Amino acid sequence: MNVFAGVGGGAVGKEAASVGGGALLEVTPHKLAVCHLVQIFAPPPPQAGVAAPALPFPFESVAHHNRLGLFLFALTRSCEDFLEPPLEELLRQLKAVDSLVNGWLCQQLTSTLSVLNSPDDLFNFFDKLRGVLSAPEGANVEDEFLDPNSQLGVFLRCCILSFNTMAFEGVCHLLANLVEYCNSSETSYDFAEDEAFNSEIEMSNFMDANIHVRDAIFDKYSKGYAPESHMGEGSSSLVHASTSLHDFDEGIFKAEDNPDCLRSRWQLEAYLNQQADILEKDPSLVPLNSFNATMSQLQALAPELHRVQFLQYLNALTHDDYIAALDNLHRYFDYSAGMQGIFSRSSSSFQDIIVGKYESALLCLGNLHCYFGHPKKALEAFTEAVRVSQMNNDDSCLAYILGAISNLLSKIGMSSTIGTIGSPYSLGNNIGLGTPLSIQQQLLVLLKRSLKRADTLKLTSLVSFDHLSLAKFDLKHVQRPLVSFGPNAYTKLRTCPADVCKNLRLSSHVLTDFGVDGLSASSDNGSFSTSWLRNLSAASNSWCSSSTKSRKVLTNDFDNFHFHAQPSPIPAAVLQLAGSAYLLRATAWEHYGSAPMVRMNSLVYATCFADAASSSELSLAYVKLIQHLAAFKGYSAAFSALKLAEEKFPSTANSHIQLLKMQLLHERALHRGQLKIAQQICDEFGVLSSSVSGVDIELKTEASLRHARTLLAAKQFSQAANVANSLFSTCYKYNMQVENANVLLLLAEIHKNSDNAVLGLPYALASQSFCKSFNLDLLEASATLTLAELWLALGSTHAKRALSLACQSLPMILGHGGMELRARAHIVLAKCHLSDPKFKVTEDPCSVLDPLNQAVEDLQVLEYHEMAAEAYYLKALVYNNLGKLDEREEAAASFREHTIALENPYNEADSLSY
Repeated sequence: MNVFAGVGGGAVGKEAASVGGGALLEVTPHKLAVCHLVQIFAPPPPQAGVAAPALPFPFESVAHHNRLGLFLFALTRSCEDFLEPPLEELLRQLKAVDSLVNGWLCQQLTSTLSVLNSPDDLFNFFDKLRGVLSAPEGANVEDEFLDPNSQLGVFLRCCILSFNTMAFEGVCHLLANLVEYCNSSETSYDFAEDEAFNSEIEMSNFMDANIHVRDAIFDKYSKGYAPESHMGEGSSSLVHASTSLHDFDEGIFKAEDNPDCLRSRWQLEAYLNQQADILEKDPSLVPLNSFNATMSQLQALAPELHRVQFLQYLNALTHDDYIAALDNLHRYFDYSAGMQGIFSRSSSSFQDIIVGKYESALLCLGNLHCYFGHPKKALEAFTEAVRVSQMNNDDSCLAYILGAISNLLSKIGMSSTIGTIGSPYSLGNNIGLGTPLSIQQQLLVLLKRSLKRADTLKLTSLVSFDHLSLAKFDLKHVQRPLVSFGPNAYTKLRTCPADVCKNLRLSSHVLTDFGVDGLSASSDNGSFSTSWLRNLSAASNSWCSSSTKSRKVLTNDFDNFHFHAQPSPIPAAVLQLAGSAYLLRATAWEHYGSAPMVRMNSLVYATCFADAASSSELSLAYVKLIQHLAAFKGYSAAFSALKLAEEKFPSTANSHIQLLKMQLLHERALHRGQLKIAQQICDEFGVLSSSVSGVDIELKTEASLRHARTLLAAKQFSQAANVANSLFSTCYKYNMQVENANVLLLLAEIHKNSDNAVLGLPYALASQSFCKSFNLDLLEASATLTLAELWLALGSTHAKRALSLACQSLPMILGHGGMELRARAHIVLAKCHLSDPKFKVTEDPCSVLDPLNQAVEDLQVLEYHEMAAEAYYLKALVYNNLGKLDEREEAAASFREHTIALENPYNEADSLSY
């Protein structure tokens, strides 16, 4: 138990208060030495009428005095180490602070400890300590130098209380240990010369004899995590450098130079937390078997570290080992009852979700089933967790369970509208009027209840997460009122982009609100003490050796001794949520059709939140940037960027990069006319998705769409229409309305290419209606362009209507569309002019040739042979009407070249390489 948990702000922490009548900590000789140094740092207040000095003796400046205070703060924070440092080691540490007063502090410490020879001496020693915490009679309370409720004050109170409760036999044992403690340092202790500390390894021996780790291992744990950082929210690294598993393993298990060296609790805890961060940020860096062997060895050495089992659960989860993940999760809760936490450091005075309860285990189990694509089992676990949380009045856990259920419903397709959450203790399926709720209405109710509960409980991270979830919901769903009847009932069948932007803006408030509810408070895990002492050692070494340059970059005095000198003042979990808002902004603008805004928000995320982001989310930002390159710069630039992304994110460990590669290869194969390669890639899309119904529904939808487009390119219209109709039924079943707009547009294109324009008009109009309802502006412009093509296919009498529709879509397409869509719009515009009987090419050739030339330029970059052949064919017709025979022959030759390339694709074997 940490006696300093929750200390600060004026009250002893909750853990200390719950101890009861037992001693808070055991008094040892090392703690006596620390108490004496605290007494020097904060001497008793002077008697009434005596002016207090500005600084206690022997301090020369406020900075010197504060330096000792921070040193004592670090020592008290590490009071629960497995092995306390001997006196010689303490004196070596103290020398870094004592150098300004010629070793007075070390001499005073050794002399004071040496005169403690009897129980009476110990009683007098602790009696003087009481004077540090209270002002003498007649003195002002303001004269007290040390606040009894401060970190050092609580430490003194705990030591005094422990001494007061000791039996006489315990006091005798303490005296015997004190004699041994003093003799271990050799009473004739001489201070070493400066040259004795030239070795940085020797100076850093006081804390960590054999651990050769980068400085970033412990520095990142000096700031507390958000109290809402629970399952699903990671504690990603706040520093730029990461440490490999092998480097730390050597330090953990090898101690040839010092066989008696034991690792402190904070060091092991920092190691476990670091590995949890690595598992979340990039699981490919952690091999499954060797990591489990390391954890098993660590558990054998320290069986009480049950958190090792939870780390093994995370390792199995990230490596998709369902059996091992389930087994380790059960073991963790069976052996420890979750009392060691789930890598969710709370910096507040109490945990916002009390681990070690049945509902916490059910929440983890539900997340496990959700990860592996078992929606029914996940819902069963979540429903039971809701019931247990309500029985135990665990509001915080209930809020997180509601958030987990909403996340499950938003990611996994569910076709059933009744009985999804059928527990009588859960949300129910109706609104009290016998009206069953659809799955989308249940999701909306869950999100709003979770947001309200999180806001009431001041769970800032969960509030931010719920706002992000509401933004996702508003992006793809039309909010219908739960009760709508009567003559004045009004239903707005459109999404509201303003609500999406509002929720995204509110979710970003976590960056400004994280300091309000204690999220920015310092961590109570003591790991900063380890980091600070190691920095103190490095700084001391630099002061002592003037001739030898240190390997490390030396920081200034403020960085070494200021408590808040951190790489980043914002916890990683907070940065992750804030970054997710920018990533969702990019997705929202992608739906609305603004390519510049997609690129801008993706760049902001990849630039500002890369250090705190997981590999999955960071790769998604890279994917959006590469897709932008493919649409506006062509496949050559996109594949060049893809190579760099594959080096940064191995495709075997990241599905986003793998999917992007397949998407680009499929689109290029269709443009080149390599239909066999395109169909092969479509089959690979089907393999990637899960066979479980409702799982990976978006991936299955994309696979079907690409399969239908491949059949359309092969002129197999009937089969393409069957695939599209089946896909439309699936999307309707799972209420995927945004995807339905794409499917309807695809059906319109199938009928247009099969010379059934009349049958294609209803599909194009329906797609246009869907786009207006969901504010899909760029897709609406594409549907309008398809509608123009359909009217144009009905005959020249509809040329003016087609031209009007094409001109209506041009501003959006030319402003935000990619090269393919722009080229298509230019060709349609030229065809509208050429089909108009009243239009004469000889009078205004530029209105036709300019868009065709622009289309040809874009299509050459894309290698889109079919559309390029059509553009060159139209150019040849125009030049023939103008009487320009040379230009006509040149356009005809280019037309023939693209037609041959389309009919006889070359280098099909090399089409999968780039």
